[in-house]
Amino acid sequence: MTTIRNFLFVALALATAFCSTGLPASAHAMLESATPAVGATVTTAPTEIRLTFSEGVEAKFSGVQVTTAAGAAVKSGKPALDPADKKTLVIPISDALAPGIYKVKWHVVSVDTHKTQGAFSFTVGR
Repeated sequence: MTTIRNFLFVALALATAFCSTGLPASAHAMLESATPAVGATVTTAPTEIRLTFSEGVEAKFSGVQVTTAAGAAVKSGKPALDPADKKTLVIPISDALAPGIYKVKWHVVSVDTHKTQGAFSFTVGR
């Protein structure tokens, strides 16, 4: 009887210890900041868009599309990681942006393989 009681005590202690330890946190790469900023009005048309996320992202599995308010695609290059910050994607803009509203639609895969997406707009003023 004592052997069974000791076994159950040890099993319960191990189960409690296992269940109370924290598991590694995994989060999605959320957009923390952008240049131009989300909803901003800029006086000078940007030549690149910078998107900074809450964790590292995989550029080869990420994409960014920039369009005018009318939905016309703006010619841009492939997203690349900022060599100094693996959480920041840099997207070169090939077209000169005229004054107006632009929409940035993005999707990324974080280094822990979670996919997130979003969109925002900014305005180029006169």
